[in-house]
Amino acid sequence: MSEPRADADPLIEVRASRLHGLGVFALRPIPSGTRVIEYLGERISHEEADRRYEHKDAADSHTFLFIADAETVIDAGVDGNEARFVNHACEPNCESVIENSRVFIDAIRGIVSGEELTYDYQIQRERDDPPDIDAIFACRCGTRGCRGTMMWPPRRAQRRRRR
Repeated sequence: MSEPRADADPLIEVRASRLHGLGVFALRPIPSGTRVIEYLGERISHEEADRRYEHKDAADSHTFLFIADAETVIDAGVDGNEARFVNHACEPNCESVIENSRVFIDAIRGIVSGEELTYDYQIQRERDDPPDIDAIFACRCGTRGCRGTMMWPPRRAQRRRRR
């Protein structure tokens, strides 16, 4: 993959999204395999990320944090770019790719002009997640394969006990 280009003919723009808040939209067709944008922001430690957001309401799913590696979290809320507005979808047209502790958003299929860019956030479950974590991180993508949450892995269906 080549580096995303900064040129006079922009590839994307940020505007209101039907999925959530603001979204990123293609201004022209984007071929599969295109490196669209790098996810930028202040590079901080996991401890600093926890400190910054420790008092955040547990029911607030809005975050601009992206784990780049075992030592580094990117806080796009500080010095971030348009990449922070790429929304989640369960059947996305992009994916996040981490290379050398840098995060990129790459197209995984052709994207038509005007289409919203999305990737699967695959937010990892933690042992101390509240019981309603799937609802807190509810997905509104509306795709056929929507799992109803941005959390990963999907919860296993509960088996019914036979009596």
